[in-house]
Amino acid sequence: MTPAPHPWRDALVAVLALFLPVACLGCGAPDRALCRSCRATLEGCPHRVRLVGGVRLDAAFEYEGLVRTLLLELKLRGRVDVAGPLGRRTAALVRRALAEAPPGTLVLRVPPSPRGRRRRGFDPVVLLLARGGVRGTGQLHRARARGRGLLGGSRHGGGVHGGSRHDGSLHAVGLHGVGLRAGAGQKERTALERVAATVGTLRAVRVEGRTVVLVDDVVTTGVTMAEAVRAVRAAGGRVVRCVATASVEA
Repeated sequence: MTPAPHPWRDALVAVLALFLPVACLGCGAPDRALCRSCRATLEGCPHRVRLVGGVRLDAAFEYEGLVRTLLLELKLRGRVDVAGPLGRRTAALVRRALAEAPPGTLVLRVPPSPRGRRRRGFDPVVLLLARGGVRGTGQLHRARARGRGLLGGSRHGGGVHGGSRHDGSLHAVGLHGVGLRAGAGQKERTALERVAATVGTLRAVRVEGRTVVLVDDVVTTGVTMAEAVRAVRAAGGRVVRCVATASVEA
């Protein structure tokens, strides 16, 4: 006898197959997003330390190999099941930075691009920190365009004690006459164009006289993190440490 069809069950299985990992992203072993062996490899990866904007940056990993694969799966394909192994070490660095900082230090995240936020539906840094047990962080603001209209929105946030949120917009600023190519993304721009497109795009609020730890997921050239440091300083705050999940070796 042929079993009766169950369209709803078949549909559920199909949906689950899209989200449940069937192979390790490191070695291809079945049934795990990251097998025990690859987890051990990840845990053995060294931390990275560099300077960004004159401030020490502690990175949980170097942005290469397995770490790069996991972060791309998280950010581009929404594989939130890989956030735990990455987030626990990131959160540990944040807690260490706070332990070495003055009491009352704020933790502020570098905001994702409006386009990335809309595409993913979540903030990778929020997720990574939450998987490591760090919650209630604040966020820098996207600066409002001056005389250019609104170029993009972003959530706004305060410090670890919370704060109001409202929409802002991205402000692309020219630097010493550098022209920005219309429609060019960061990857297509020269190093000088990246700086010109980033300076003035972030701002901090309610940080005057406060010490701050800044957090981002990936630091490559360091231009965005340096802009975050500038924004805090411009608002009267002092950045005592930067933390990232991964960094390209400088």
